[in-house]
Amino acid sequence: MPASRHEIELLAPAKTADIGIEAINHGADAVYIGGPSFGARSNASNEVSDIARLVQHAHRYHARIFTTLNTILRDDELEPARKLIWQLYDAGVDALIVQDMGLLQLDLPPIQLHASTQTDIRTVEKAKFLQDVGFSQIVLARELTLKQIRDIAVNTHANIEFFIHGALCVAYSGQCFISHAHTGRSANRGDCSQACRLPYNVLDDGGQVVAFEQHVLSMKDNDQSANLRALIDAGVSSFKIEGRYKDMGYVKNITAHYRVLLDEILEERPELARASAGECTFFFQPDPDRNFNRGSTDYFVNGRKEDIGAFESPKHLGLPIGEVAKVGDRWFDVALNPEEAESIENGDGLNYLTLTKDIVGVQVNTAEPVGKAGRLWRVFPNEEIAALPDLKSGVAINRNRDRAWENLLGKKSAERRIGLWMNLADTAEGLKLTLTDETGHVGDASVVCDKQPAQNPERAEATLREHLGKLGTTIFQAHELTLSIAQPWFVPASILNSLRRDAVAALEAARAAALQRLPRAEPIDPPVPYPEDTLTYLANVYNHAARDFYAQHGVKVIEAAYESHEELGEVSLMITKHCVRFSLSLCPKQAKGVTGVQGTVKAAPLQLVNGKEKLTLRFDCKPCEMHVVGKMKKSVLNQVAAAPIQFYRTRPGA
Repeated sequence: MPASRHEIELLAPAKTADIGIEAINHGADAVYIGGPSFGARSNASNEVSDIARLVQHAHRYHARIFTTLNTILRDDELEPARKLIWQLYDAGVDALIVQDMGLLQLDLPPIQLHASTQTDIRTVEKAKFLQDVGFSQIVLARELTLKQIRDIAVNTHANIEFFIHGALCVAYSGQCFISHAHTGRSANRGDCSQACRLPYNVLDDGGQVVAFEQHVLSMKDNDQSANLRALIDAGVSSFKIEGRYKDMGYVKNITAHYRVLLDEILEERPELARASAGECTFFFQPDPDRNFNRGSTDYFVNGRKEDIGAFESPKHLGLPIGEVAKVGDRWFDVALNPEEAESIENGDGLNYLTLTKDIVGVQVNTAEPVGKAGRLWRVFPNEEIAALPDLKSGVAINRNRDRAWENLLGKKSAERRIGLWMNLADTAEGLKLTLTDETGHVGDASVVCDKQPAQNPERAEATLREHLGKLGTTIFQAHELTLSIAQPWFVPASILNSLRRDAVAALEAARAAALQRLPRAEPIDPPVPYPEDTLTYLANVYNHAARDFYAQHGVKVIEAAYESHEELGEVSLMITKHCVRFSLSLCPKQAKGVTGVQGTVKAAPLQLVNGKEKLTLRFDCKPCEMHVVGKMKKSVLNQVAAAPIQFYRTRPGA
């Protein structure tokens, strides 16, 4: 394992700089955040000045800031992107997360490059290629197993990054074009319409409905909490939380959750180290189940499993709290399970399942206890009781919005401090205070003062320790204060406070001076060949610089990206490891040898229908993959035809 992989990095998302700052405060070793443009999240952009503010805070802990610049770019966007990258570099950003290989053809600053998950890294050959062209960190596909991750790690030296929590795209990242085909909003341009979260009827090849109004492309949420040790052993060094659209409470809670889990592992394994400095104290108990989620799955890390889909609903059901005891004309009573909830608060969000398994949400207007036991609560909802179907005694009630929890996380919920050792020593002219932090950095300050013997030595020593130990407004905490002085001198508090402040400032300056830029990996020369000599629209080549990049690496045929509008017929609009046949127990491998199944069961195509939208499911059983097939709408072609666009095409007349 390369030395850099011994440092374990917790990588948290940030929609805004303020959320990023709280991610650092809650234990993140690094934060990824979008810039003002080209960041693959259309509603999560940030000005460079805000990112610089985040960088300044993170670097105090030697934590890192990565900026996402991971959309595919048109030709006319390359120069604005280049200028933005220089601005980000000047702001102190540590690395760029990119998808478009055209960026590697530009005059870039010596900033470290990370290969985005949209580069679709599933093989050793692809990982090694990206490493050899200059990427220092590579984000592997979420669909990989532990063995596949290990194979890549063994055969490369780049840092391995892997998603451990959050929403799952059902498609291989970078390999989904449904949104663009149906709406003109490109997922590879940061504007996905999330067709995967819609309900579909599934029809077999005879037109029979095999699933009705099911969200068969909607996955549960990723949760690798139980697999962290195995992932470290497989070679993962950067543990990534999904969520650049998530709110402050989510980032605080999930970052803290994984900080606790990773710290337990680091305590067990002294050969591993944190990638940044400082220990966190949390003023709440992290609990990932309290945030929005669609249920949890570890996806394919431990092999294919049946229960990975959130087919009934893409909504958040929440946590169970009790059941309906009685229904009135304007209210209903909930009998709480004391092990799961103590109260219901005004503004809480409740829900329940109807007889047809639909989720009905209920906003609590007011809630009050009934009786003295505290178990029964009367809820007056914002909705009319008559508008709440199937609400009756015995119905299980869940809470998916907990106002008390939100209020708790809305306050200061963590503190991160770097441990240090303090030594106060005599000098010929006065006193010297030396601070040594947990990573060996040193800051000191001296003061010229008249040292008077104390009339009360015990009280004088207590005063020295009290004023020198006042680190509450800093990022430090003292493990020990050693007094290397002839005796406990009487020293005015103002002198001690000034000495402490100067020493802390010197230590901060020493830490800042010691933090070095992450190195930019040099590409191998002459250019290494790409693993294939032909690229289809699936390679997302959208500009001439990207085309030239692949040509320099030996690719002979380079087709244009789907967004270039050359693939007008039926094509694979999504490629996924998820298999609807398998999830509906219709897979030939499942049926093989089952009593009552006659003949050979073939994986015939299925059809997805949502209103007027129709998609075909085709199954490639050898690699165990599913293709969602369709074509681009004429309205999408007409929609973009009016705007002047400059992107790479193989057929100029297309």
